[in-house]
Amino acid sequence: MKFSLQHPRDQLVTIMQRIYGYGMTTTSGGNLSILDDNGDVWITPAGVDKGTLRPVDIVCVAAGGAVQGLHKPSSEYPFHRAIYDRRSDVRAIVHAHPPALVSFSITRRIPDTMILPQAHAVCGAVGYAPYALPGSARLGEVIAAAFSGGLDVVLLENHGVVTVGRDLLEAFQRFETLDFCARTIIQASILGPVQLLSAAQIEMFECCRVTWPEFAPPSHSSRERELRQQIVQVVHRAYDQHLMTSTEGTASARVDERSFLITPRGVDRKYLEIEDLVLMHDGQREAGKNPSRATRLYAAIYRDHPEIGAIISAQSPNAAAYSVTRTKLDSRTIPESFIVLRDIPLVPYGQQFGDGAAISVALSPATPVVLIQNDAILTTGATLMQAFDRLEVAEFSARALIHTAALGPLVPIGDEALDDLEAHFLT
Repeated sequence: MKFSLQHPRDQLVTIMQRIYGYGMTTTSGGNLSILDDNGDVWITPAGVDKGTLRPVDIVCVAAGGAVQGLHKPSSEYPFHRAIYDRRSDVRAIVHAHPPALVSFSITRRIPDTMILPQAHAVCGAVGYAPYALPGSARLGEVIAAAFSGGLDVVLLENHGVVTVGRDLLEAFQRFETLDFCARTIIQASILGPVQLLSAAQIEMFECCRVTWPEFAPPSHSSRERELRQQIVQVVHRAYDQHLMTSTEGTASARVDERSFLITPRGVDRKYLEIEDLVLMHDGQREAGKNPSRATRLYAAIYRDHPEIGAIISAQSPNAAAYSVTRTKLDSRTIPESFIVLRDIPLVPYGQQFGDGAAISVALSPATPVVLIQNDAILTTGATLMQAFDRLEVAEFSARALIHTAALGPLVPIGDEALDDLEAHFLT
């Protein structure tokens, strides 16, 4: 069922399950709400296990103030009400205490979304609200004041984070994206200084959209249908394994010499379905659908590399840490990493825009993976599963490398051993 058509009770339970299942809140922490067209506020209850929340547990605070439901509304209802009163455009609120954002909160720092253009596009600037007693009218005042200037994300001093949106999915996506930024910055700080993007570089991302002419496919081949299913399965798997977020991550597969499938823009990766995928044919898009911003880049790669059958790009947090510090990701860790990834070039930011030629040239059978500064890791393969395997191995390798900081310097596989791997597995 389409998420926006679900009852507020079901929406709140679904999103809380995502937040709790991803380790971004605890049994007792966090609260969500929706303001409906009648002026009623649907909100998660006080004192109910977030891991077993049911639709029947959701509380409705009617426009007149009457409380309907089995439980008391969240003790944080006052700040939800204060935000709704201050911002007529806000129809949903997410509040929780994910560990990475708590780390920023208790050090009185704000995670900067200028590390990635996609993150800045989702979250924008991040506000800050000084500490006040949880559940108090004062907390409602300081949080509502922080949102009054039009911000959609506010970090709470020594507390957590609050995000808002036109609907619950948008508020959640901002919450998830800010948590991703926080985790990436923490990991990146182990490697070196985090490199932020300038306003002009962010603008490059905002201006990279291409208007593709439309066509109506006369039919859908069996191969196309099979690839649609495979792409959806891979994207869901990547999301569940924290390799993609709800708003970012692109997967594609070649259908034939003139056509390929690609994920759409603006569809939550958790809910991607086979009909959402966009068929591209001879520079035209399937009618009524909007393909990923990466479509022009992917088209260039398919054109230049007939051996490539699939492409994935994603902002997985450990690989992203290398991306935002502009540090080389060394694959010479264990045999599997070198065999699967080979050498990984670090591509300057901006080359992913335009005609894609610079990144396409960097790829080859001996270089199937590139890391794009302040953007993504891009993996290719003869098959979708090979491209996905490279994404997984890259993220695992990046995590292992970052963890070595607590143990000692990396001792890479030696040149002689690399020659043996080349001879036995790569020729």
